[in-house]
Amino acid sequence: MKIGVIAGDGIGPEVVREARKVLDASASKNGFSIDYTDILMGGCSIDRYGIPLTDEAIEAAKSCDAVLMGSIGGNTTTSPWYKLPPEKRPEAGLLGIRKALNLFANLRPSILYDELKGACPLKSSIADAGFDMIIVRELTGGLYFGERYTREQNGLTTAVDTLTYSEEEIRRCAVKAFEIASKRRKKVTSVDKANVLDSSRLWRKVTEEVAKEYPDIELSHMLVDNAAMQLVKDPAQFDVIFTENMFGDILSDEAAEITGSIGMLSSASLNETKFGLYEPSGGSAPDIAGKNIANPIATILSAAMMLKFTFDMDKAGSDIEAAVKTVLKEGYRTGDIMSDGMKQVNTDEMGTLIAERI
Repeated sequence: MKIGVIAGDGIGPEVVREARKVLDASASKNGFSIDYTDILMGGCSIDRYGIPLTDEAIEAAKSCDAVLMGSIGGNTTTSPWYKLPPEKRPEAGLLGIRKALNLFANLRPSILYDELKGACPLKSSIADAGFDMIIVRELTGGLYFGERYTREQNGLTTAVDTLTYSEEEIRRCAVKAFEIASKRRKKVTSVDKANVLDSSRLWRKVTEEVAKEYPDIELSHMLVDNAAMQLVKDPAQFDVIFTENMFGDILSDEAAEITGSIGMLSSASLNETKFGLYEPSGGSAPDIAGKNIANPIATILSAAMMLKFTFDMDKAGSDIEAAVKTVLKEGYRTGDIMSDGMKQVNTDEMGTLIAERI
């Protein structure tokens, strides 16, 4: 396997180190080898090259079978990176690589582990019901990639962001959502704002067209404001949530938080081939960077997704997921998921524990 590694900024290098440790343990058990290629992107690339993403970095990523990434960015109020123009800030590199690699579908599972129900911020009657959902977010269209500008108009500073979607952008991502649902509980909830937005009305129309190709899958529609409420009121109702870029950005963070910690949530960004970029759902957490206390589980679970989605090694991926559950059952916790009676460990200890249980 040829895996590109973007360690990134903040806690990125720490959590990626542990994911590599677990991948190496899986390789040893399952008899495959890994060739890692280190790639600079984000703030570290700005420090080295003056820009967050170089052409060389893009080509290096394209030469790999998949990319494992840590976190990008820093403190937005104190870092010199955020005194640069928007197109030269760390997050511009993330948007750029998604576009360059045509990563149009973002998958973010949100699972409440039995062992972590006590960390769930929802009331116990909701947490006890549990939930296991995956949010499929369109990743290369919408507001984040539409035309934007800030200019003076009639003596006032005016900012404009444009939300644009074509039917093909919607259709190809809808197909991913329905394919995933076909392997789960066969339910898709499409989230939009069709009572207001033209783009959402097209979103709903195309999604219904795709649904006709999957007659065994139940499709329902939900407005985004209601979806935000339902995620905290009754998350167990959801199987696959399919939505556009900005709505998905917001809802997936909400879905992550109700699991107890965003440090537990993996993600994958896929194109039309088997290639994918795999990363934790959380940010770079610059306030705890270098302290060896970050939770590496989200990055480790992202590596498990990589084995499944890119390399079709379902058992190897499931072995990693099982190892994570074993360590949690044994009572080991990083600080963000710590509770009374558990054993607190640091970043590298958690990675070692999981690797040893592969």
